[in-house]
Amino acid sequence: MKIVLSHPTGNANVRAVLTALVKANALAEFNTTLATNPDAGWLKLLPGSVRSELLRRTFPAPQEQIQTHPLREIARMAFPKLGLNQLVRHEQGWASIDAVYQDFDRLTAQRLTKLAASQSVNAVYAYEDGALETFRQAKKLGLTCVYDLPIAYWETGRKLMLEEAERMPAWAPTLGGGIQDSEAKLERKTRELELADIVVGPGLFVMDSIPAWAADKQTIMAPFGSPVLPAAASQPKTNESTNRRPLRVLFAGSMGQRKGLGDLFEAVKLLNNPDLELVVMGSLLSPIEFYRSQYAGFTYEAGRPHDQVLALMRSCDVFCLPSIVEGRALVMQEAMSQGLPLIITPNTGGADLIQEGKTGFLVPIRSPKAIAEKLSWFLDNRDQIPEMGKLAQAHAATYTWDGYGTTVVDSINDFYTKLVRKPQIAANA
Repeated sequence: MKIVLSHPTGNANVRAVLTALVKANALAEFNTTLATNPDAGWLKLLPGSVRSELLRRTFPAPQEQIQTHPLREIARMAFPKLGLNQLVRHEQGWASIDAVYQDFDRLTAQRLTKLAASQSVNAVYAYEDGALETFRQAKKLGLTCVYDLPIAYWETGRKLMLEEAERMPAWAPTLGGGIQDSEAKLERKTRELELADIVVGPGLFVMDSIPAWAADKQTIMAPFGSPVLPAAASQPKTNESTNRRPLRVLFAGSMGQRKGLGDLFEAVKLLNNPDLELVVMGSLLSPIEFYRSQYAGFTYEAGRPHDQVLALMRSCDVFCLPSIVEGRALVMQEAMSQGLPLIITPNTGGADLIQEGKTGFLVPIRSPKAIAEKLSWFLDNRDQIPEMGKLAQAHAATYTWDGYGTTVVDSINDFYTKLVRKPQIAANA
C-alpha cells in the first residue's frame, strides 16, 4: 500500500500519521506548503524569530518524499506584517487561509497522475477544506480517498453555534469563522465528504456528527496522543498548599462561547465563592472589557511559551472546558499530564478521558448549574484532588501519538486489503 498524504501546514496529528506511514514504508509522498530541513546551514543566517517559525515546519519524512507548494502560504504569513490585511481576509483575500487551502489542494491534485504511475499509489489522505480537487482526481485514477475530519462535521457545528448566538447573543461575536462561512465553502465540505471512502476522526463527538447519508462510509476513530513531556514537567502534583489558598480553576483556549467560556463565567457567578479563583488563559476574541463585563473576577493570563503554559497548569488545581463544538481539544490531555482533573462536556471530544469521579467529571453542554455543582464538589473535597490528578496523569499517558498513527495507518491498510480481496472473492464464487 502506498499513500499520498497532504496537509497545508502540518500539526501533531499530521506528523503522527506521517511517522506511521514512513515506518510502514507506505508513504508515496507528503504534500505541504512549507517544509524546512532542520540541518540546512542557511537557517543560521536568519533572525531567531524567523528561524523558530520555520523550524515549526519540519516533518519526520525523508526530504525526497516531501513536496512543497509555498507561494500563497508565504504570502499569508507575510502580508499581515506588511499591513496588507485585506489580502488575508476570510474567504476574500488572495492569501486567506481558504485561498491557501484551495490552491494547495489544486496543486496536490495535479501531482496524482504522475505519482499513481511512478509509485503505484493506492490511496490519498487529505484533511477537511483541502481535499476536494485531490479527491476528484483520485476518483478518476481509482484511488481510495481517506478524509480526516478533525472537528465536528459542519452541519452539526453550524447548528450548535447558531443556537448559541441566539441563546447568548452577547457572546455571538466570539463564535468564530465557522458561523460566517459562505455557502460555497460549506458546499465544498459536503462534496469532500461525499467523495470520501474512509473518514478518520478523533472521538465520538466527531464521528456522531457524520450525517446519515454518509453512514455507510468506513470510519476510523483514533484519539489523539498526549504530549510527550520532559521528566520534570510530568511529575505528579502534590497540591500540599491547596487548602491554604483559593481553588484555582483553569480554562485554556480561544476565549469564546464555542468553548463554553460564557457558561463557565455563569457557573462561577452562581457559586459566588471567594475560595475559587478562575484563571483564563488564551487568545482574546473580543476586547478584554467585554469579558470583564460578563464576569469581572477572573484572572487573565496571556499566551506564552509552552514550558510556561505547563508551569501555569501545575499552579492550578482543576481544568474546565465546557465546549459546545470541538474535534478533540488537545489541551485537555495536556492539563491531565500536569496533574489536573477535568470538568468537560462530551462535545470536547474527550468523553473517553473521564473516569467519573476519578479523572474528573463529564457535564452536559449549556449547563452552568452542572458546572457549578462540580466546582462545588472540588471545593468540598480538596483533599481528593492530588489523587485524582495522579489518576488523570496516568490515564492521559495511555494515549500516545505512536498509537494514534499506527491505528490510523493499520486501519487504512485493513480496509484496502479487504477492498482488493472483494473482486477476487466474487470471481471465485
